Amino acid sequence: MKDIYFTRHGQTFWNVENKICGATDIDLTPQGYAQARELGEKIKAKQLPIDLILYSPLSRAKHTALEIAKITGIPAIEEPRLKEQNFGRFESMPRHSEDFDEAKSHFVYSFDGGETMLQLAQRIYNVLDDCKKRNETVLLVAHNGISRMVRSYFYNMSNEDFASYGIKNCEILKFTYPDEK
Repeated sequence: MKDIYFTRHGQTFWNVENKICGATDIDLTPQGYAQARELGEKIKAKQLPIDLILYSPLSRAKHTALEIAKITGIPAIEEPRLKEQNFGRFESMPRHSEDFDEAKSHFVYSFDGGETMLQLAQRIYNVLDDCKKRNETVLLVAHNGISRMVRSYFYNMSNEDFASYGIKNCEILKFTYPDEK
């Protein structure tokens, strides 16, 4: 069996303000940089068998990945397909609103100018399929919306579970690819 790791970027200014970041390029807070360094130290101390870091091109994920790479010595490469979902008209709005929660439950809705859940699934599932073919264990550094899609690749989820799922900043998860039959 083969493993893959996933983490969400460190804290951003809009995380603090409880705003939807989406594809908007928002940087880390000083706390976010500290979280990234702490995660790098944790990966190094636990000697997690990670060979490569792939990260979203958005600065919050890129800076998180580069801090981890600096501490661990693991090579890091930008992966454009890991960019957070574009939430269209909802970007910069409060994270928890009835309108946004309702919109997330419609998988073919583009958020009026953004990207549908199905479009997101296509690109993230393609990344995960590509990682499975590698002879390396990969750490993906991306976003909360991406964490939902990664989880759905490995586990069955109801629409409600999918819409409400999320992980903390710099939380690290391990997923195992099922054996091919």
